[in-house]
Amino acid sequence: MMTEGWKKSSYSNGSGGHCVETRRDDAAVLVRDTQNRDLGHLSTPAPEWLALVSALHT
Repeated sequence: MMTEGWKKSSYSNGSGGHCVETRRDDAAVLVRDTQNRDLGHLSTPAPEWLALVSALHT
């Protein structure tokens, strides 16, 4: 299990632990469930992740 470099969502406080963590890995962004870290992660190219985050902020 990878433990270094993961960042928990800033929206996780008070959500009962239902949140995600992200990690930058070369040209990709990895996303995993905080409560199920051992089940793996999703990987997406960094430009697509940034486009998704930008779309959610508008």
